[in-house]
Amino acid sequence: MVKRIKRAAVLGSGVMGSGIAAHLANVGIPTLLLDIVPRERTKEEEARGLTFEHKAVRNRLANQALQKLLKQKPAPLMAKEKLALIETGNFEDDLHRLAEADWIIEVVVENLDIKKQLFAKIDAVRREGSIVSSNTSGISVEAMSEGRSEDFKKHFLGTHFFNPPRYLKLLEIIPTKATDPEVVAFMKEFGEEVLGKGVVIAKDTPNFIANRIGTYGLLVTVREMIKGGYSVGEVDSVTGPLIGRPKSATFRTLDVVGLDTFIHVANNVFEKVDGEEKEVFRTPDFMKAMLEKGWLGSKAGQGFFLKKGKDILELNYETLEYEPSKKLKTPAVEMSKQAKGLSNKLKALVYSDDRAGELLWNILSPVLLYSAQLLGEIADDIVAIDRAMKWGFGWEFGPFETWDAIGVEASVRKMQEEGKNVPDWVAQMLAAGHTSFYKRENGKVLVYDKGEYKPVSENPKVIHLKRLKEENRVIKKNSGASLIDLGDDVALLEFHSPNNAIGLDIVQMINDSLEEVDRNYKGLVIGNQGKNFCVGANLALILMEAQDDNYFEIELVVRQFQQAMMNIKYSPKPVVAAPFAMTLGGGTEICLPAARIQAAGETYMGLVEVGVGLIPGGGGNKELYIKYLNSLPNGVDFDLQKVANKVFETIATAKVSTSALEARELNFLNRQDGITMNDDHLLYDAKQAVISLYDSGYQPPVRKKIPVVGESGYAALLLAAQSMHLSGYATEHDVKIAKKLAYVIAGGKVPYGTEVDEQYLLDLEREAFLSLVGERKSQERMQHMLVKGKPLRN
Repeated sequence: MVKRIKRAAVLGSGVMGSGIAAHLANVGIPTLLLDIVPRERTKEEEARGLTFEHKAVRNRLANQALQKLLKQKPAPLMAKEKLALIETGNFEDDLHRLAEADWIIEVVVENLDIKKQLFAKIDAVRREGSIVSSNTSGISVEAMSEGRSEDFKKHFLGTHFFNPPRYLKLLEIIPTKATDPEVVAFMKEFGEEVLGKGVVIAKDTPNFIANRIGTYGLLVTVREMIKGGYSVGEVDSVTGPLIGRPKSATFRTLDVVGLDTFIHVANNVFEKVDGEEKEVFRTPDFMKAMLEKGWLGSKAGQGFFLKKGKDILELNYETLEYEPSKKLKTPAVEMSKQAKGLSNKLKALVYSDDRAGELLWNILSPVLLYSAQLLGEIADDIVAIDRAMKWGFGWEFGPFETWDAIGVEASVRKMQEEGKNVPDWVAQMLAAGHTSFYKRENGKVLVYDKGEYKPVSENPKVIHLKRLKEENRVIKKNSGASLIDLGDDVALLEFHSPNNAIGLDIVQMINDSLEEVDRNYKGLVIGNQGKNFCVGANLALILMEAQDDNYFEIELVVRQFQQAMMNIKYSPKPVVAAPFAMTLGGGTEICLPAARIQAAGETYMGLVEVGVGLIPGGGGNKELYIKYLNSLPNGVDFDLQKVANKVFETIATAKVSTSALEARELNFLNRQDGITMNDDHLLYDAKQAVISLYDSGYQPPVRKKIPVVGESGYAALLLAAQSMHLSGYATEHDVKIAKKLAYVIAGGKVPYGTEVDEQYLLDLEREAFLSLVGERKSQERMQHMLVKGKPLRN
């Protein structure tokens, strides 16, 4: 068996196949992407005189898929240069090259005969011990391997990715009876550690775990909508974030997935089950009519919703006409909005008898019962089911966590009163005095399993800050942040202000944490497990003080923030920042001076202050400039102006990385900084980076002067800003901001090549920031961002 996957091959270059190939390239694995040879030439190929023997014709499908990867949104590739890791070919000329691959993934059409024919060809050319898998979403994995060699069967399994493969966390692994357990264990580890996935082991049943329950839940919702006379918009208004589900709720999700895809997945189960379950999976007539009309959702421009100008219209499923979108407003909805935490929100909803409460109870209770009935059939334990729904469908709570949240005893009582069939094992659990599926004991999470509670098995690299806090591991805290003991003599600074916005409380906590760490710990991780790492400074506070002409107060806050960033940089103990998701403005400024950055693969990093009429004020201009200088090879002459131009362009155009790899291209990360593909392992990796730095005798950087481009460089930077204005890309106020930024990056009115100290640059930055805060147009931009959530171009 392979010990490491050095090369891979993907067979089938459709959206899913090319997406999997792109994600393999994202993690640095060279991949061969194959597809069929086209049956006929295009007019363009004929005009170019290309014959059927020409590679450009024979590899056309895979080549076209490669070009689409560069245009697709959201982008399947984390950085465009990763495309070079994907090589194209076709099934007729290049199948012998599968002998080079450690992992061969089949992603062709969902047809058992076609798959079996392809696997016979693979079996003839693959290297012994190489892993072969199918990305099927519904065909029996066992049936696919029939007739294959013993070594093939030992190394064959299902690996079901969710679309798009780069972004959706779930990977379902489906072994057959013949799959070697070592292969399953290796692929689980590889999926988690290298691909960054949440892996669950599923059984070889129709649609496996997530699609089986998710499709059932969607169809139950449709059934209840029709039965209760609700509209499409009303259903979506209460089946999204209100109950811990994604914003796309029910019907927007169907529009994104595509009605054709959804009906195909539903039919997978419909054809293989009987009785009441079969009826749920029967496609409703109005959906068949939509399919015939081609109203498939986003890709067709219309589905359950249609955008007309600025208006979003919803489909009336009875008349198949579009109407203004409606929302369900009831006392239960209002009560749940006031409730704290998802558990209380759900209780407020499902036990109320108004229209929203009835709908949600009638949607949720069948899904809970269905999940319990399928235990043992689709997965061996309830943890796998819960994780599959959270990772594959974006649910905040899985079915059994939801059941715990609304109270198992109370809900089962209600289900039995309504004559619903509660699975025996759930009734037996309650009869034995066990009233929840999960419980906490001695800091461990236990799960109910066949009459007893067992510890939930988890990758040791997963750290839960919430649990550490419950274990009294908080060293100190204030309203904006907490210092937590991560173990192994490493502390963690967690932000928890609204949106993790930086205010004086966080600045104070940074300084307190650094002092505590210097006395008692090996080093500090700055990280959290919120929605985003940090979206910048507390803009509302800055605007409020500016409108009250409290510039002395703003100056004090900016000075303190700058000093805290310098304290991070020159801390005697190593500080490692662990950014993820949105890491904007002040969030990036906190990362740049750290001894090391350990970023999640999906990190969207940028100094975006110009969008609100400002420039970075916490040292971000200086630190990005220094990061650029430090990335240049020692002893090589370089053009200082080019460095200044690049930093100016990055900040003036508010460039934001679309991944950690792109953050490295933009110099927010350097070569020493790490990237973690699995965000669940981010804090563990950051902690290991602290320990490694400490153990290797960490010394803070030596303070040194910085060469700047000065007055002549300032003039060159201004030319770029003026030309953008003349081309219509920049407003007059944009130019005013650009001038201030150029002055800071150039280092003011000094000769080219002058070496200045950091405090001098910080003073320039602070003065420029304060002067912009006082501008009416900057205040309008701040106001617009706070109210509308998007930049204003004034």
